Amino acid sequence: MRPSEAEAPWREKVAAAYPDPALFARSGIEQLRASLDGRGPKPPIGHLTGMGLTDIGLGTAAFSMPASSWLLSPQGLISVGTLAILADGPLGCAVQSALPPATGYATSELSLRVLRPVRAGGTLVARASLVHASRSLALSHVQIVDDDGRLLADGSSLCFVMPPSPSSSPQPAAPPAVVPDEHNEHDPFERPELGEVIGQEVWDRMSGLEVLRMQLAGDLPRPPIHFLTGAGPVEVGEGLADFSMPCHEWLCSPLRTVEGGTIAMLADDALSSAIQTTVPPGAAFGSIDLKVNFLRPVQPDGRELLARGRVRHAGRTLAVAESEVVNADGKTVAFATGSAMILPDRPAALRDLPEASK
Repeated sequence: MRPSEAEAPWREKVAAAYPDPALFARSGIEQLRASLDGRGPKPPIGHLTGMGLTDIGLGTAAFSMPASSWLLSPQGLISVGTLAILADGPLGCAVQSALPPATGYATSELSLRVLRPVRAGGTLVARASLVHASRSLALSHVQIVDDDGRLLADGSSLCFVMPPSPSSSPQPAAPPAVVPDEHNEHDPFERPELGEVIGQEVWDRMSGLEVLRMQLAGDLPRPPIHFLTGAGPVEVGEGLADFSMPCHEWLCSPLRTVEGGTIAMLADDALSSAIQTTVPPGAAFGSIDLKVNFLRPVQPDGRELLARGRVRHAGRTLAVAESEVVNADGKTVAFATGSAMILPDRPAALRDLPEASK
């Protein structure tokens, strides 16, 4: 029996706790060290996915995230968009670690390139370093590896550095107390996943567009990542795909806004699915890269984000697409571009390939 939408973890009460605002009066690296040593709670996105800070230094940061089956796409892999959820944390923290007290930052652009298909199992680690910082701009670099140290993805981020806040209180003499961290008996990522990946026999007889239409009609299952985040298709056609995602609090970072990586994931869902609509039966497509420009923050108001994906080029071996993410008020919050290889001689369920052939 297929799971109902009511069972989706994102519909549950949020395990929500945020850093003490007094921490903002400390330097960026002190704020992050407080989080690392337990004086800052895990944000909702950490409870949802298991992602969290594991190491911090001046200009460096590392995050880990279980490569759980909850993260799987219909093809049975972890998409470049979902990897952006992990990449966004250390990219921002590498910048934050070098900031003076009462100084914030905002991510302007995130780019990620995929070097091999990413399967479920084990732990993913993202390590970032600060490349350049000025009074107004900062550039950071990240690499994502698996348990065996194999490089899976490489990326970068450009951040705006905000002027110091004059309203911040003086640095406290003692570290702030621990903020209570709510925790369900089992966080979502720790439970058996809901949803299914689509078997190779379906990809062999259906085009990518037919698969998406069958999913919309409820005749094919939704993947685990849909039940974890709420992201899913709302309209598809030849060369186009629209995806929506509710702005629920489970998606929030320590800043109490929807994490940029989840917005990147939604943007990638739309543009990669637009590419999927051009793929014939018996063929695969593999994402190469994703670039997202963030235009405004997103609040967890429960309303829908909509990503409109469109193919701009579909050749024999390469496809390029773009997507625009708009909020419920019709304002653009992000714009993304991405590309994928078309692989007519490869099974669409790339998870089934032997490791040596990748």
